[in-house]
Amino acid sequence: MAPVERRLYQRLLFFVVMLLPISGILCFSELFFTKEPRDVTVMRKQAVILDCQARGEAPVHIRWLKSGLKLVESERVYLLPNGSLYFSEVESRRGDKSDEGCYQCLAQNKFGTILSQKARLTIASMSSFALQPTSIVVTEGSVARFSCKISAHPPPIITWEFNRVTLPLSTERITVLPSGVLQIHGVQRADAGHYRCIATNIASRRRSAEATLTVTPFPAPHLPQRPHIIAGPKNMSVSLHQSAILECLATGNPRPLISWSRADGKSIDVYNTKVLGNGNLLITDIKPQHGGVYMCRATTPGTRNYTVSSANITVLAPPSLVEWPESLTRPRAGTARFVCHAEGVPTPQITWFKNGEKVQSNGRIKMYHSKLVINQIILEDDAIYQCQAENELGSVLSMARLIVVMSEDRPSAPRNIRADTVSSSAILLAWERPQYNSDKVIAYSVHYMKAEGLNNEEYQVVIGNDTTRYIIDDLEPARNYTFYVVAYMPMGASRMSDHVFQHTFEDVPLRAPELSLTSRSPTDIQVSWQRLPMKLSRGHVSGYRLSYRTSSESGVSQIELPGEKTQYFLENLQPDTIYLLRIAAATSAGWGEQSAWTSHRTPKASSTQVPLAPELHLEPLNCTTILARWHLTPRGSARMQGFKLFYHEESQPESAPVQLSASVNKHIIEGLDPRKKYHVKLLAYNVDEDGYQADQTVSTPGCVCKYLSIFMHLFIQKCQQNLNEMFLSAVRDRLVPPPPPPHNVHVRTNTSTSVFLQWSRPAFSSSHAVNYTVRCNPVGLQNASLVLYLQTNEQSFVVRDLEPNTKYEFAVRLHIDLLSSPWSPVVYQTTLPEAPTQPPSNVKVTLIEEDTALVSWKLPDEPNVAVTHYNVLYASRNTWAAGKWQMLRKEGSLTMALLENLKPGQVYLVKVSASNQMGDGPFSQVLELAVRADPSAGKDIRFSSGSSHSTGFSDGFYHLDQKSMTGISVGVCIALTCIIICAFIIICRGKNRKLSAVKIYRNGVSRSTTPVGQQGSEEQEENADVTIPMMTQSHFVDAKGGTNLIINSLGPVQPSSQKKKKWSFFSSDMKKESFAMQGHEIVSYQAGTTMLTYEEELCISPNQPSTLQGLLEHSGDTERSSNSDGSHETGDSGRYSHDETELTNLSSGPNSRPPSLSAEDSSGDSDCSGPAEEHHELSEEREIDLIERVC
Repeated sequence: MAPVERRLYQRLLFFVVMLLPISGILCFSELFFTKEPRDVTVMRKQAVILDCQARGEAPVHIRWLKSGLKLVESERVYLLPNGSLYFSEVESRRGDKSDEGCYQCLAQNKFGTILSQKARLTIASMSSFALQPTSIVVTEGSVARFSCKISAHPPPIITWEFNRVTLPLSTERITVLPSGVLQIHGVQRADAGHYRCIATNIASRRRSAEATLTVTPFPAPHLPQRPHIIAGPKNMSVSLHQSAILECLATGNPRPLISWSRADGKSIDVYNTKVLGNGNLLITDIKPQHGGVYMCRATTPGTRNYTVSSANITVLAPPSLVEWPESLTRPRAGTARFVCHAEGVPTPQITWFKNGEKVQSNGRIKMYHSKLVINQIILEDDAIYQCQAENELGSVLSMARLIVVMSEDRPSAPRNIRADTVSSSAILLAWERPQYNSDKVIAYSVHYMKAEGLNNEEYQVVIGNDTTRYIIDDLEPARNYTFYVVAYMPMGASRMSDHVFQHTFEDVPLRAPELSLTSRSPTDIQVSWQRLPMKLSRGHVSGYRLSYRTSSESGVSQIELPGEKTQYFLENLQPDTIYLLRIAAATSAGWGEQSAWTSHRTPKASSTQVPLAPELHLEPLNCTTILARWHLTPRGSARMQGFKLFYHEESQPESAPVQLSASVNKHIIEGLDPRKKYHVKLLAYNVDEDGYQADQTVSTPGCVCKYLSIFMHLFIQKCQQNLNEMFLSAVRDRLVPPPPPPHNVHVRTNTSTSVFLQWSRPAFSSSHAVNYTVRCNPVGLQNASLVLYLQTNEQSFVVRDLEPNTKYEFAVRLHIDLLSSPWSPVVYQTTLPEAPTQPPSNVKVTLIEEDTALVSWKLPDEPNVAVTHYNVLYASRNTWAAGKWQMLRKEGSLTMALLENLKPGQVYLVKVSASNQMGDGPFSQVLELAVRADPSAGKDIRFSSGSSHSTGFSDGFYHLDQKSMTGISVGVCIALTCIIICAFIIICRGKNRKLSAVKIYRNGVSRSTTPVGQQGSEEQEENADVTIPMMTQSHFVDAKGGTNLIINSLGPVQPSSQKKKKWSFFSSDMKKESFAMQGHEIVSYQAGTTMLTYEEELCISPNQPSTLQGLLEHSGDTERSSNSDGSHETGDSGRYSHDETELTNLSSGPNSRPPSLSAEDSSGDSDCSGPAEEHHELSEEREIDLIERVC
């Protein structure tokens, strides 16, 4: 069999052995996460839930890790029934007791364990100011700049105060940057004062120290000044989709103009870029193409005077998987390879996990680059494997399962394995057949790898069962290798044989070292070189042969040096002479090829001091670029003006030099050819002459072949021609090499849920129909069963039903005559976002000062929502009724806003909506904010409203969360219940005591013998206490409106015309111990009669009875109504107690009186000519009863 056919047969037989027993790659869907934890920032003592929900074959158990260690549950931190982690109160203690950190959940069932992505729990905080504003002195008309810096989570809103009053931003002269910078252009004398910045977030509010701005008059005359940038842009690293602000503040006379450009000549993105103030550049929604060097240029108008400042923007991107592992089914003793490739800035670190635990390398398991290789698979390797790509911006995981297939009657391992070295690149391997079931062996698999080093890749060759010898002939010289053999049967493989070690012979070096030449004086040359790598030396270098001659002579001088040498000093040479040098290396196998001649001119013999030769280092960056670096020798050197750099391809004439300034110490040489040797020369020069030169040679590496697909196509056609002679027709179709994949795959976005895909058919001829499979899945997908496969026979396809604002990857493969090509290179496209369908969540508004409120919110509760900005609408009730709202627009990266200049005594309505380029989302529910009418009272009190309550914290902030509100409500309910119970008890006790009080009054009436008309003493009070009943059925009132006269069966009752009255249940006169007083009339009470007490000077008409006893003797139902006019006149509520014993309203004024007694006497008599009334006082028991009722 010809060598080419034999190798092709071996490779195809390998695929037959590995793929025939296996139906294919099984999609893994037995266990996956439906919800994973996400980063969250919360306040201390706030409750929070970290989501974790997994789906799979039951039972599924979930546990949590914190910072890689098992999380211990407690009364405060515990698992919910759905697997999520609940914190009743987040703690921020020091050390391990703090809840801050990275959390991961693990889900486990009978198939294995999977690990979720990492989620960081951060407690909202604000540190002290890292940078305080400093006082400055500026001239009138120039610019002023203050800055402050503070670290906080979440990032704070920075505002400024001028003389402790919020700085108005209505003028274009003042610019406030979100980074904490205040710029004032065209400074005026009125700008002089004290400035300070205020940082606000949900955790706290801090004020910086005050800085003073002093404004001095502009000197006369106004002399022109060159532009000067006092605050230029700074290098920064910005995360993807965030915003970047490049500051540029310049001064000069006249005021300079600010312009921006990119150092690479590309145009600045006008759609995501705008200018803030008078020259600051704001870039929103940062993308990778925004990275680069930006230059700010300040130019004096009408002149060429300008100054430039530049800064570099590095765009950081979280990890994203571009190739992830696929689930495999492998027989025991087989080999499994998982591939995981991720992109991101910085470059992600790849980590492999087996059932949630980190994979460790050993003899069978190797990890190198982005691959995980498991050799000699055993039953314990059946598990779920995960690839984690992580950088400082986050992490992403992908998983796959390895299923190990067992078989009965496996053959025993091959025996007596031997290895013999054939040459520097070939080793003969021989073995004996297995002792048991050797007749079932269909093939052998030879495994070999380098014995030295870690994570060496293992190679595998499959040969037929008709031989037990094989020569591995693609080895490296002078290397140690390890070998073993495995026997295969249709349904499995044997255990691996014993390992055997063998080394290859040495060979002559593949090429000579690169020379580096310098001169220290006109008569010497310092020759140095680097040791050859093992791949080029092909053994231990035993010696070097250095040859040299002048360019004008043919005689060559040779010097042999030991293999440990890496430099040699040639002396006694001729000044100002070109010398040619070359070198060769030798191993035990002989001398290798000599290098090409390298030229070097010795310096001139001169008394003038010239610069010495720099130390030159060359490094190939790629196949067409070389980086040249150098530095001057430590010992003193003459003054120099710059450097001259020469380079040319070997055997080509030298080109003109590249002149570089004296401050430059590196240069990139571009536009070279691959796999070529170049000669580079560097020297320093001054005004006198050129200095000593440094010469060095370097080789460019090879590039990846651009026509690899054509080469593969020709190779496949050659393989197809040879297959007819090697395989039976029954299996020939299965062993035909696959066709090449489609190429020129392009994708573009149609809508938020669809993309258009187009590709080209590969260049091969076939009369069979061609079909295509389109593979589509979101980037970073962890569940391989959710990958979408679509079929078509066209060269274009519209993929529909995608998620909005999601990055997808697409690949295409073709199918022809039962054969399938490999997948095409992966292309990426992001679907357009949809307009938000939900309002922002957790909206809160808090009054933090007399006229300033803080509005905070969170992202809308919907997946994959893209928010470019938020709209905050607010208005007082008056302006809201007129339909006038004030609007604030905030960037999508901000979740807070300040409402300033609020009017005291107003109630404001606030609502927030999220928007993007596709439209505006709905507004949140309207929240009310009450602004105090008296700003001087209660400065420590804050009024807040929100969709959810919040807790209180220091620095004057108060939020009410649901727990606090519930506590307040329960407390109020308990207090009201106690009041009602007390009132009920008092009423019941009052009813029982009323009966005994009435009996006492009746006894007092019967005992009284004092004449009605008796004159009172000088101690008689101005007012007399009279207790009368309410109107009964035997009483009548003048209904014509002329008077309030009361008439009963005995005649009219004529009250006094005096207006001094006072509603009371008791008076100071009641404190006397006597039961009767002169000038008071005794009033009897009857059961079931409601009584009122008032004080007045009572005058009795001669025509009326001398006593009121007859009037008060009659019992009946009380009058339940009152005169509305009298109620209005006295300020009384007009309502009386319904229990016939008490008056409910105790707030009547001193001039109040019963409406039936408020009218003046119709006779107009104002004199008190009648006899004095007899007075009696309430008993002590009645007094105590009345006091208890009032209390």
